[in-house]
Amino acid sequence: MATDENNLDAVITAAKNTENEDQQWIASHWTLVWWRFKRHQLAMGAAVVIALFYVIALSSEFLATQAPRESIAEMSYAPPQSLNVELSDGKLRPFVYGIKSERDPETYAMSHTIDKTEKYYITYFARNPAYAYKFWGLFCTDRHLMVAVVEDVEMPAEPDCTVDNVLTKTPRNIYVLGTDRMGRDMWSRIMLGTRISMSIGLVGVAISLIIGIFMGGISGLRGGWTDLVIQRLIEQLRAMPTIPLWLALAAAVPADWSITKQYFAIVVILSVIGWTTLAREVRGRFLAMREEDFVLAARLYGSGQIRIIFRHMLPSFVSHIIASISLSIPGIILAETSLSFLGLGMRPPAISWGVLLKEAQNVRTVDQAPWLLLPGVFVVVAVLAFNFLGDGLRDAADPYSNRN
Repeated sequence: MATDENNLDAVITAAKNTENEDQQWIASHWTLVWWRFKRHQLAMGAAVVIALFYVIALSSEFLATQAPRESIAEMSYAPPQSLNVELSDGKLRPFVYGIKSERDPETYAMSHTIDKTEKYYITYFARNPAYAYKFWGLFCTDRHLMVAVVEDVEMPAEPDCTVDNVLTKTPRNIYVLGTDRMGRDMWSRIMLGTRISMSIGLVGVAISLIIGIFMGGISGLRGGWTDLVIQRLIEQLRAMPTIPLWLALAAAVPADWSITKQYFAIVVILSVIGWTTLAREVRGRFLAMREEDFVLAARLYGSGQIRIIFRHMLPSFVSHIIASISLSIPGIILAETSLSFLGLGMRPPAISWGVLLKEAQNVRTVDQAPWLLLPGVFVVVAVLAFNFLGDGLRDAADPYSNRN
């Protein structure tokens, strides 16, 4: 009986080994890419960081501690309030110390000091009736990640996003990352600025991707005069200095445009030249593939050129395209940040990392309020994360890369 059980275990083990071997033989291209990508630990970490940034972008109002555009003149350049924890009644209670503000009688400038005699206890996932918002544009809510609740706070039965709440007692404002010149909370503004700065890279690359694949595909597949005209157009665009062209186009955007119009105008401006690099890469691939048997078979079957491009030729190197666009996104993020920093990109009341960094143009101001440079830290981390992710995807998509 024991012998039969041992034989059965041996058969099951052999079957599992055979199944694993079969899985290795029938692994798809995307499975192989995923296996190689998982070995790139730096790229995996970068993917987690990028995912965190987009979570912030999607829930920026929830993460904000107060209205990002709420201005309190008395709190101009208030220092960051560090989060502290104390043990009370057997429970850990987070709190921040208060800020004592005084005006200099000679310079009339506001000076701020941390007042350790005053504590504001923080409640998580609580309501802040002073700042209601529409979550993802679906429903109105006033719940936030952190709220410094005071006693006898006025709490309406339902949040109202249609009017500004004027209450006599509201939760205390907390400034985790300090305030800017106009007394606006930097933490809340950075959270909201993440939405524009991170999404503008995706939208800009998406436009460049569509134009680049279409123009490069037609150029490589048709050849002849079509190829000649498209390539001369690409050369003319690439011959123009990128930064002066961006500056000229951005300066032409009317200052009275809405935030939405500004956003899409900057996206189009940044995509004017971005599509040319991808178009040349796609053209080179199509020139090498257009005489292949599967392309000839598609033509004989009666498939149109658009179907041949998107159904047959493009899927053969789509992994390379994904790696290319992941390396293009940080360039667009940096371009938008630079234009906004110079006052030619997104303009107030729009909020982006570049708009926030515009406050840090004055060295004297930065010396007084170094926390104004914090949006630059977010820019650097995001750009490095996209570069590491792109390197990992490029190595994973290349079957001839070093696999050790």
